[in-house]
Amino acid sequence: MRGRLPGRLHLVEDVGFPLVPQLEISDLITAVDPHSGHRLPVRRSEVIRQLRENGDERAVRIVAALPAGPDDVLDPHAVDRLLVRVHTELQRLSEELRLGERMVDVLGPLFTAIRSATGDSGPYRLVDVGCGLGYLVRWLAVTNALGADVELVGVDLNAALVGEAGRLARAEGLDCAFVHGNAFALPEAATVYVSTGVLHHFRGSALTEFFQAQAASPAYAYCHFDIARTPVAPLGAWIFHRARMRHPLGRHDGVASALRAHSDETLLRAAAEPGIRALLYEPRATANPFCTTLRPVIGVRPHLEAAFRQALKRDARRLVGPEHLAGAAR
Repeated sequence: MRGRLPGRLHLVEDVGFPLVPQLEISDLITAVDPHSGHRLPVRRSEVIRQLRENGDERAVRIVAALPAGPDDVLDPHAVDRLLVRVHTELQRLSEELRLGERMVDVLGPLFTAIRSATGDSGPYRLVDVGCGLGYLVRWLAVTNALGADVELVGVDLNAALVGEAGRLARAEGLDCAFVHGNAFALPEAATVYVSTGVLHHFRGSALTEFFQAQAASPAYAYCHFDIARTPVAPLGAWIFHRARMRHPLGRHDGVASALRAHSDETLLRAAAEPGIRALLYEPRATANPFCTTLRPVIGVRPHLEAAFRQALKRDARRLVGPEHLAGAAR
C-alpha cells in the first residue's frame, strides 16, 4: 500500500516516490561493527531484499546498478566513492540553509551559559556526531564563531567520509580534528555534542539510547539539528534534491530522510533522561511549516537552563520543554 499526504502534497507520490515507510539506501549499503569500527561485508541481494519487502522498487533499481563481486558483496571502494560524491553534493543543502549560522545562533548562547554558570576556563570541546564530510566543523573552524577556547572534533563511523573530511581540513589549513569511531567512546569527553541530519536515522530504542549515551556522559549539553516533521517537508525535499543532487541515490535518500523525520513529541520523549533538560527550539506549533526545514532538539544540565535562556535573550521564547507534550495531548 502506498500512502498519500493530504491535499496537493500527493504530488510527491505522483512523481513516483513511495511515501511510507522508507529506508535510506545509504544506511543499507555500508555496515560497521559499532565496537571495533571495522567494516563488514554487505551483500547486494540482501539490500535488494529489504528494499523490495519495503515496496521500494526505485531503490531496488539504484542498488542493483551498484558493482558487486562474484560473492555478491558490494564493492566497498565503489560504495565509498559514491557516498563521498553524494555527501559532497549534500553540502549545498547546508550552505543554502545557512546551517552554520543557525547552529551558532544556539551554540553561542549555550557556550556563554557554560562559561558563566560553571566558571570553567576551558578549553571546551565540541564533538560533531556523524560528521560526514565535516562541513559544520570546518565552517566553525573557518569562522572561529565559537571562540578560540572551543576545540572542534568531528566523528563518524564511516572511515571514507571522515577521511575525506580530514583531507579537506588539512588542505584548508583548519584547526580542527576528525576521528573515525564512536563519538561516545572517545578518550576525551565532549563539552557539547552536536549533529546535523542524524536523528532521523535512529528508530525506536536506538533513538532513546542515543540520548541516554549523552545524559550518561560528562557533557554539559547537546544540540542536534534535524529535519522538522511538517506536511510540506517531503515535497520540499523532493524539489530541492531534484534540483541540486545529480545521483539517484542522493535524490532518493533526501526525500526518504524527510519522510523519516521524527515528530516533536517523539524527540522529547526519547530525550527525557534524568540529569538533563530536553528542549525544542522552534517546535512545530510555533513555526511556519513552509520556512522551517531544520530545527534543533537541545539538552542542557538543569543548572544551566536559566543561564542559557538568559544568553538567548528574546529568542528564549522559542524554547519549549516537556510541557509541550502535555499541550499537544490536549
